[in-house]
Amino acid sequence: MATNASDFGEAFDTLEISLPRSVRFWLLLLVDTPSIICSFILLFYLFGNRTARQALNNHVIVIIILFGLGTELIDVPLYLTFIVNSGWVTPATPATCLIWWFVAFGLYNGGQVLMAWAAIERHILIFHDRWLGTKRSRFIAHYLPLILVLVYVFVFYVYVLFMFPCENVYVYELPVCDAYPCYQEDSFLGIWDFLGNNILPGFLVAVVSMALLVRVIRQKQRLNQAVQWRKIRRMTIQLLSISILNVIFILPLNLLALAHMCGLPEDYGAQIQQYLYFAGYLFIFLIPFVSLASLPDLCKEIQMKIQCRRQSQGRASINNGRTTSTARRQ
Repeated sequence: MATNASDFGEAFDTLEISLPRSVRFWLLLLVDTPSIICSFILLFYLFGNRTARQALNNHVIVIIILFGLGTELIDVPLYLTFIVNSGWVTPATPATCLIWWFVAFGLYNGGQVLMAWAAIERHILIFHDRWLGTKRSRFIAHYLPLILVLVYVFVFYVYVLFMFPCENVYVYELPVCDAYPCYQEDSFLGIWDFLGNNILPGFLVAVVSMALLVRVIRQKQRLNQAVQWRKIRRMTIQLLSISILNVIFILPLNLLALAHMCGLPEDYGAQIQQYLYFAGYLFIFLIPFVSLASLPDLCKEIQMKIQCRRQSQGRASINNGRTTSTARRQ
């Protein structure tokens, strides 16, 4: 249900981030584009390289990147279109809002749940690798949790957004159609989505990652095999890098939202909360770069290709210069 822009004239300043739209546009565009390129480079490598494809620790990273691409290829273009059309969701239809909500809530929160599982799984991969010794145990301890998380995320958000019996209000004058699906007013589903799909995974990522770091530091002194330690170090750095982003961009928002839920007046930190919501885009954009940095083999391969290309361009420039010089003499 659309509403007139004049009806939201006074509320617009409090519901939309105060950062100028032009700044938001270029910030999203300039960061989203290289992030998409990095995401596809990672996916081509992780799917094309047999060793990387078979590494169990990379499977959840692949899914997280795919979820992030949903934000980069659907959410961000819709946001940019909103800005270009002077603050109007285009096309202004319920279908647009529902798709935008599915990406903004389903894929974003689903990524949080996946990161929480990735933190837990690192403990299994590093300290309980014997649980993965057979195909059956590997399926139970590795593949089955991933399948269950994916099924849960899609079933939950398809139900609450497309099937739950309530009436949505689509506000086309605000980003993400006001980002307030009607299921959030339900006493059970709304609280479960907020706590179970958002707050809890964020805290789990921070706590479980810190616990992993402590265990790895203690374990390092007991390991005598350098190869085994390098493998553990890579998996740990991969998780800790994403966890640091989570602590910087997600944890403050979760703490503020939880404080509001526990009784803090909504006016306190309202504008900060809007900025933190917007910073969630930066969190998604940075994940591919952090994941790339945790794959030294791919980084070396990219550096070699860049150096070879520069050298070939340099030779071509020299040859062109010689050809031009010879032509002038003639």
